[in-house]
Amino acid sequence: MEYVYAAMLLHKAGKAVDEAGLKAVLHAAGITADEGKAKALVSALSTVNIEEAIKKAAAMPVAGAAPAAGAAEAKKDDKKEEADKAAEDAAASAGLAALFG
Repeated sequence: MEYVYAAMLLHKAGKAVDEAGLKAVLHAAGITADEGKAKALVSALSTVNIEEAIKKAAAMPVAGAAPAAGAAEAKKDDKKEEADKAAEDAAASAGLAALFG
């Protein structure tokens, strides 16, 4: 992940995202750069519009928001089921009371 961060930092600074730049940023952060990883990332990013990728990532919805809404619905469903079960239990008890009277 530090290689991607280094690439983003270089891009934000207006520098070329190349192997030398990645190695320099990683070295400045105290990380020994792996030439293979740096070369692979530079190759992978050569066909990517980094600015467009950042805009798309920023426009994506936050993953944590959806489960919260789902959890609220689940609580409502649980409460409804509990109320239905209580009503069924009450009806059953009334029916038994009528039998033994």
